[in-house]
Amino acid sequence: MNSQNIKQGVERAPNRSLLYALGLTEEEMARPIIGVVSSYNEVVPGHMHLDKIAEAVKAGIRLAGGTPIMFPAIAVCDGIAMGHIGMKYSLVTRDLIADSTEAMAIAHQFDGLVMIPNCDKNVPGLLMAAARINVPTVICSGGPMLSGHLKDGRRTCLSHMFEAVGAYHAGTLDEAGVTDYEENACPSCGSCSGMYTANSMNCLAEAIGMALPGNGTIPAPYSARIRLAKKSGMQVMELVRRNIRPLDIMTEAAFHNAETVDMALGCSTNTMLHLPAIAHEAGIDISLDMSNEISRRTPNLCHLAPAGDTFMEDLDRAGGVYAVMKELTKKNLLDLSVLTVTGGTMEENLKDAKNLDTEIIRPAENPFSPTGGIAVLKGNLAPDGCVVKQSAVAEEMMTHRGPARVFDSEEDAIAAIYSRKINPGDVVVIRYEGPKGGPGMREMLNPTSAIVGMGLGSSVALITDGRFSGATRGAAIGHVSPEAAAGGNIALIEEGDIISIDIRGFSISIEVSDEELEARRARWTPPEPKVKTGYLARYAKLVSSADKGAILTV
Repeated sequence: MNSQNIKQGVERAPNRSLLYALGLTEEEMARPIIGVVSSYNEVVPGHMHLDKIAEAVKAGIRLAGGTPIMFPAIAVCDGIAMGHIGMKYSLVTRDLIADSTEAMAIAHQFDGLVMIPNCDKNVPGLLMAAARINVPTVICSGGPMLSGHLKDGRRTCLSHMFEAVGAYHAGTLDEAGVTDYEENACPSCGSCSGMYTANSMNCLAEAIGMALPGNGTIPAPYSARIRLAKKSGMQVMELVRRNIRPLDIMTEAAFHNAETVDMALGCSTNTMLHLPAIAHEAGIDISLDMSNEISRRTPNLCHLAPAGDTFMEDLDRAGGVYAVMKELTKKNLLDLSVLTVTGGTMEENLKDAKNLDTEIIRPAENPFSPTGGIAVLKGNLAPDGCVVKQSAVAEEMMTHRGPARVFDSEEDAIAAIYSRKINPGDVVVIRYEGPKGGPGMREMLNPTSAIVGMGLGSSVALITDGRFSGATRGAAIGHVSPEAAAGGNIALIEEGDIISIDIRGFSISIEVSDEELEARRARWTPPEPKVKTGYLARYAKLVSSADKGAILTV
C-alpha cells in the first residue's frame, strides 16, 4: 500500500503522530487510506449538496474496510461566471484542479481515491488527475438538476433562461416572463438539467469506465444518488484489493468508446477539449480528425436540451448511459472488452441494460440522425479545425453562406446583437477569445442565446475561437484553430467577407484568395496580451491550441 510510506516503521513515527493528531486510531491506520476528493462548496448549485455525497462515499469506504480522509477540489459555476471577466477563469480551473489533486494525493500517499465532481471543468480536471496519480480510483459525481416548470406547466432549464433574455430584448417576452424563467429554470441542486458540459462529462465518465452505472444520470436530489455514493466507496476498496488502476481502464479503446457515446448522446462541444486533455494525461493521442470518423458511423440517439425538450431525468428513466451503449452494440460500435471500475468488462456491465423509452433513446435502427452529434469543420478559416454541435443546428443552417460581422470581443458582439445591428444571413465572428487570446477561452452562451432569443437562430451563424456552453444551440461554431491571437486566419477576416459553412461536408471557408490572406497577414500586428499578471498571464504563456485540447505545455 502507498500509505505504508507514511505509517510503517520507526522512521515513520513522526508521520503517524500527525495521523493521530487527526483523531485516527491505530485500527484505522492499519487499513487502506482512501482519499475522498470533495468538490463541495456553497457557490455552485451543482456542488451545494456534495457534502452529503462525500459522507455517503466515506460510509461506503468504511463498510468495505477502508479509512476515508477527505480533501477539497475547487469548482466554478459557469452559469454564474457567464458574461463577465469571471468566465476567463472557468476553463483554466481544469488544470488547477488536476494539479492540486495530484499534489494532495501524492503528498499524502493515499492507497485509493474516490473523486466527487459535478460541474464543467471539475469532472475533466479530476479525471486528468486520476490518470496522473494512477492509484485505484472511482468517479462519483453529484448528479444532474431536475428540470424546472414554468407557471403554465411547461418544462424549462437554464438554456431557456438565457434565451429568455434575448426574447426580452426582441420584445417578445416581458419582464414578468423573464422573472418566471428566473425563478423556475433551476429548481434543485445538481448540474444543470440538459445535456450540457457537466452532464456530458459525467455520462462519459461511465462510457470510459471510470464511474459506476447511473453516475451521469441519477438526479442529484434522488436517494438513489446517495446509494450510488455508498457503492462507489465500497467499490474503490475492491479496486484496491485487485490493484485495478485508472491506466488499466483509460485505454485508447475506452476513449474511442467515450467518443462514440458522445456522438450518440449529442454531448457538449466542450468534450472535444476535455477528452483529448484527459487522454493526454493517460499517454494517448486523440485528434479532432478521429471525431469525424466516429461521427460518420455513429447514429445520434438522443435529443436532450438544448437540442430537444427532454432532460437528464428522462434519460435516467429510459435506462441511462448503459441503455444508449446497449443500442450502440447493435451496430458493433463499441469495444466491449475494456475493463471498468465495476471490476468487470463493459460487455459484462451491459448484459442487463435495456432501453426503456424509445422516444428518449432512439433505437439504433431509427436514430434522430445517422451521424453523430458533433462535427469538426476544416478549411481556410480553420486549418486545424473547429467544432459544432450539429445535433442542435436547425436544418436550414446546416449549410450557410453570408457576410462576416467581425468583433474582437464577446461584449462588442452582444451589444450589436441587442442593438439589432445583426441581420438575417449574417455570420457573426468573435475573435481574440481563444485559450491564449482570451485568455481562458470564454464560453459564448450569452451571444448564442441572444441570437436565438432575438429570433435569428435559423438565419445567423456564429463563429469564434472561444468556445460554447453545452447549453448553446444553433449554428454556433467554436474552437477555431489556430486562434486569432496566434495568428490564425480568423484574425484576418474583414467586415463583409463572405463565409461559407457546410456542416455535413465538414467544411468552413472564407471566400478570399490565398494571396489576399497573405497580404493581410503581412499587415497584421499581434495584439498586446489582455492580461499581463497573475494566473491568467501564466496560463496564456503555457496553453496549447484548442484542437489539442487546450492542454498546458511543459
